[in-house]
Amino acid sequence: MKRVVVTGIGAVTPLAGDIKNTWERLIAGQSGIGSIDHFDTSDLPCKIAGLVPHGTGVGDFDDEHYMPKKDQRKTDKFILYGVAAAMQAVEDAGWMPEDEASRERTGVAIGSGIGGLPRIYDTSVALHEGGYKKVSPFFIPAALINLVAGHVSIKYGFQGPNHATVTACSSGAHAIGDAARMIQLGDADVMVAGGAEAAVCRLAMAGFASARALSTAYNETPEKASRPWDQGRDGFVMGEGSGIVVLEELEHAKKRGARIYAEVVGYGLSGDANHITAPHPEGKGAYRAMEMALNRGKVNPEDVGYINAHGTSTPLGDELELGAMGRLFGNKVSISSTKSSIGHLLGAAGGIEAIFTIKALSEGILPPTLNLENPSESCRDFDLVPLVSKEKKLQYALSNSFGFGGTNASLLLKAFN
Repeated sequence: MKRVVVTGIGAVTPLAGDIKNTWERLIAGQSGIGSIDHFDTSDLPCKIAGLVPHGTGVGDFDDEHYMPKKDQRKTDKFILYGVAAAMQAVEDAGWMPEDEASRERTGVAIGSGIGGLPRIYDTSVALHEGGYKKVSPFFIPAALINLVAGHVSIKYGFQGPNHATVTACSSGAHAIGDAARMIQLGDADVMVAGGAEAAVCRLAMAGFASARALSTAYNETPEKASRPWDQGRDGFVMGEGSGIVVLEELEHAKKRGARIYAEVVGYGLSGDANHITAPHPEGKGAYRAMEMALNRGKVNPEDVGYINAHGTSTPLGDELELGAMGRLFGNKVSISSTKSSIGHLLGAAGGIEAIFTIKALSEGILPPTLNLENPSESCRDFDLVPLVSKEKKLQYALSNSFGFGGTNASLLLKAFN
């Protein structure tokens, strides 16, 4: 079986518009969660989110650097974020082939959970209030989930597999896992893969709040709202952004002298077959996904030193996931949830959290779980990296992503020595 390595990373997050500043702020224990100020939240139970910092200051996301304003008007923001993170990753990998044969062997797989929901909402209102002539001819391509991959493919002329996963909050992880398999099966030599999301709008906030999924107790102290495994958790905090990696067949990467961050050695996926929103009460789906990833990589549980957990800060889900991890790995493995710092990026979560896991492997530093001040009783026997980052040399690490509909994905990554 062909081996797959990571040779490029790119990110747009609530902490920063690039991976360098995002990682530095994450490790320093900073929060990217704040009050929503770009639409009215007066009637919404939740008034906070993890929003990308736009601007031209240090670490800010300079949108015009990635896409002219005239083109931004033709797309939804999730496409902008996905294109930007992909541009960062491709540049980081140094892979911009000019020959047709190489471009035909390079593909794109970028997923999203909701896609252009803000554009759909705004267009629906415009149609209702102003009629047909108020609907942009760019409305459909601005909202379609696969158009992130489409834009990236067109920009670079990548003609290999063109793929988009739509598996709720597992979308980014599934995209990376699927892309790795495409390389293993010989369908491509290089894949640009991950997730993108920008769904923080009145409709999404109202929908998740109505389902009682969002945190509502920390509107005055947003940075304290996402608190996985803590007794005070009361729901997740929505975030936006994108996490994209460049995956490459090992010999292809070595031949061109590419820098290698890590190796993708296992990918597990499963279905809970239980409930449209709630995880399996015994965490069976999560357990099987993690177990499959280990089996694919031929790795023993005790060899995994760190898990970037799904850990959304919900009363039910956190403990069920932790229980599944405990049954498979025991309580010696270090676990943290970076959603405590950036919120839940929905379909982009798997992409950015895989990158955080890759950085933990390559840097030997585990990102912290913020706000974990009073762990729930069943969580106290685990190393959840509370409050501050921790140095730890790693050989293997796992990244988990689970989503509505009972969809689960686990990525097993290995340090490249």
